[in-house]
Amino acid sequence: MKTFRFAAVGDNCIDRYRPPVSQALVGGNAVNVAVQLALLGHAAFYFGAVGPDDAGRHTRRLLEENGVDVTHLRERPGVTACTDIETLPSGDRVFLHEDFGVCAGYRPDAAGIAFLATMDHVHIGWMDDGGALRRALAGAGVSVSQDISVNADPADLGTEGLSIAFASAGDDDAALEALLRRLGDDGVPLAVVTRGGRGSVASNGKVRVEAGVRPVEVVDTTGAGDSFIAGFLAAHIAGLPLSDCLAAGRDRAARTCTHVGGFPQVPQPL
Repeated sequence: MKTFRFAAVGDNCIDRYRPPVSQALVGGNAVNVAVQLALLGHAAFYFGAVGPDDAGRHTRRLLEENGVDVTHLRERPGVTACTDIETLPSGDRVFLHEDFGVCAGYRPDAAGIAFLATMDHVHIGWMDDGGALRRALAGAGVSVSQDISVNADPADLGTEGLSIAFASAGDDDAALEALLRRLGDDGVPLAVVTRGGRGSVASNGKVRVEAGVRPVEVVDTTGAGDSFIAGFLAAHIAGLPLSDCLAAGRDRAARTCTHVGGFPQVPQPL
């Protein structure tokens, strides 16, 4: 299998599961994507920030243990981001509170951006930079994706410069069609939309493909979308057809649903 060089930029956090789970795990869109790509055998680099606290040190250590290069993980004054999560009996999760900590305001420096320009692909998670990084990388000819569903501020919701826009539309057919239409009108070359239990859709304006889900015994859906992104990207950068890319994302997401958290790890006490 040919390996590629991927970088994931943006959010990390400590996912704090409320009782009865009562566990804390490392997560975040960019971190989960980086780890999943490393687990798939690719060279994965993580760009982000943690605080000078136990949570930050644990995050760095866990990334290293999973084969992710953390040379560009920065320590900034403040606290490592955290998210409080309630898990429903169905395995679905509800985000009760988010504190972006030192992820807020994080920006790769000039040397980091130059390094990112050497990647086969760069995925951006949550960032509050108004789209500056994706535009800079696109201007350098870099293949770039972002999960636009993890951003909330309108200033960070643009798609200019993206090669692939990942999003979520749930099970609402009208919302799906409106989202695909908007991304197409915005000129996004490839739109990939996940729909929870209804699978996923990918469209490049000429070809549209859909895939269902792989049935598993669901323990927790946290990070399933991030795992889908990693599986899809690995297949897409390898040049596989869109149908195979959706299948690769589906299978990666299904595996993640069988354990707590976005990737396998030893939970910490809450």
